[in-house]
Amino acid sequence: MKNTIIVCGYGPAIADAVARRFGAAGHPVALIARNAQRLAEAESALRDSGIRAKAFVADLGNAEAVRQVIEDARKALGPVGILHWNAFSDIEGDLLSTSADLLSYSLSVRVVGYVTAVQAVHADLEAVSGSVLATSGVMVFDNPEIDHLAKDFGAMSVSVAAQHKATALLTQTLAARGIYVGEVIVNGFVKKSAGAAQYEASVDPEDVAEQFWQMNLARDTRSVIVGDSLSSEAAP
Repeated sequence: MKNTIIVCGYGPAIADAVARRFGAAGHPVALIARNAQRLAEAESALRDSGIRAKAFVADLGNAEAVRQVIEDARKALGPVGILHWNAFSDIEGDLLSTSADLLSYSLSVRVVGYVTAVQAVHADLEAVSGSVLATSGVMVFDNPEIDHLAKDFGAMSVSVAAQHKATALLTQTLAARGIYVGEVIVNGFVKKSAGAAQYEASVDPEDVAEQFWQMNLARDTRSVIVGDSLSSEAAP
C-alpha cells in the first residue's frame, strides 16, 4: 500500500488533476478545502474512478484547523507520504484597496497554513523519504510585465511570493531529513479554474499534475515553470 497524499486546497483544476494522477498510481487521497459540497462531489467522483479518497472540510488559513484536519486524514487513510499545498485565497484588487484582514488571511493561507501543514507531516515524510509539492504562480517573479498584471492581485502576489520564499527555506531544511520539496510555478490562468471564466486560460491542469508526478519521481529539480503566458526571464 502506498502512502497517502494530502491535497490541501482542493479545487476542480490543479488539485483535482493531482488527486487523479497520484490516486491512479495507488496513493490514497485526502482532499481538504472549505467547500463541503464540492468536496463531497469530488470524493464521489474519485471513488467512482477506483481511487481511495476521502474529503475533509477545514479552513487552511487557521493553524489549529490545519493540525487537526491532517491528524484526521492520517487516522482515516494512513501515514502521509506526500503533501501537496495548493491552497490560496482568491482575492482581487491592488494593495491600496485590499483590507488588512484580507491581506492577513491571504498570508495565513499561503504561509502560516503551509508551514503548519509541513510541521504536522514532517515525521511521516521523514520516515518514508516523502515529498512536499507546492503550487506557485508566476507573480513570484519581479519584472515589469508581470508586476503590471500582479498589481491588480496585490494580496495574492505578496502571499505567493512569501510562499515561494518559504518553499526555498523548506527545501534547505527538509533536505537533511531526506524529504524532497518541489514547486511548480504556473505561468498563466489555469483551465477549469475560477479564473478561467474571466481570463484567457492557457495552462492545462493535467500538465501541472504530470509535472508534479515527474518531479516527485526524479527528485532532482526544485522549481519548474509550466506555461508561457508572460515573460519570466527575471529571477524571483
